[in-house]
Amino acid sequence: MASEDVKTSESAVSTIVNLAEEAKLAREGVKAPSYAVLSICKSLVAGGVAGGVSRTAVAPLERLKILLQVQNPHSIKYNGTIQGLKYIWRTEGFRGLFKGNGTNCARIVPNSAVKFFSYEQASKGILYLYRQQTDDAQLTPLLRLGAGACAGIIAMSATYPMDMVRGRLTVQTDNSPFQYRGMFHALSTVLREEGPRALYKGWLPSVIGVIPYVGLNFAVYESLKDWLIKSKAFGLVEDSELSVTTRLACGAAAGTVGQTVAYPLDVIRRRMQMVGWKEAASVVTGDGRNKASLEYTGMIDAFRKTVRHEGFGALYKGLVPNSVKVVPSIALAFVTYEVVKDILGVEIRISD
Repeated sequence: MASEDVKTSESAVSTIVNLAEEAKLAREGVKAPSYAVLSICKSLVAGGVAGGVSRTAVAPLERLKILLQVQNPHSIKYNGTIQGLKYIWRTEGFRGLFKGNGTNCARIVPNSAVKFFSYEQASKGILYLYRQQTDDAQLTPLLRLGAGACAGIIAMSATYPMDMVRGRLTVQTDNSPFQYRGMFHALSTVLREEGPRALYKGWLPSVIGVIPYVGLNFAVYESLKDWLIKSKAFGLVEDSELSVTTRLACGAAAGTVGQTVAYPLDVIRRRMQMVGWKEAASVVTGDGRNKASLEYTGMIDAFRKTVRHEGFGALYKGLVPNSVKVVPSIALAFVTYEVVKDILGVEIRISD
């Protein structure tokens, strides 16, 4: 009986000590481990939802962009945004507009989750280091650019194999001589026939491109929001907050700047992803007369051959549908992320 009383007393003391520790952490502004884990999970969920919603909304334009990027100049099937979408609808039906979207979402959901979470952590880390030098340090557009670049590199590298096979799934049509049946079949086929390194073909231009693309997206979006709130320009601020419409406009501006700067690298990435796929020449050229195998020795070689054979404008093939896609996609991603985090009750501002 005495033993049970002792155990009960020890349990009570332990509980009191734990509560006291949590209270101390709260007073010092330190989050308890369980709360920190929950906050991380909510942040990842918000980022994943943002990515899935934004990409599915513009999936037809995403597929058309890739088809325009890789099609042979001697066999033009897709000639502009409207004509291209109509052609896909006529030849492949409604499902053709969303071909590859399942794989894209399987890639973009974790990519977006990691990207938004990495940006927040990188921003906090950069700001912490900056404040070691000066107490009143704030995140400048340049520091946001650096944080966004770090986030983009981490997210791109973590999910690149899925992006690579998604590109191949997207360009194949019903008339293609070889059909990947899905993401896992494509992954296993590439591994078996081309080796593990093939899953990272085009990684270098992707990383180089993601630095200005993601970096500028975050830098322009956050800086534009801060400027509007602090200056109260155009009467867009209500109770120190921006409306959803205004935030969408900020996201659209960010997407436009980022994708215009990084687009040529995206074209080269897609073309490099086709190298080594023995059926790629038929898929890319269609019924064209030039069916030579696709060979690039590296990123520079891909740039050189593309410009030499097709002109400088080839580096911007698919830019129009991509612009139509990116503007609402980036805007939706940022706003969805913030709305979901608001719903989940997570702080979304890094600092001011």
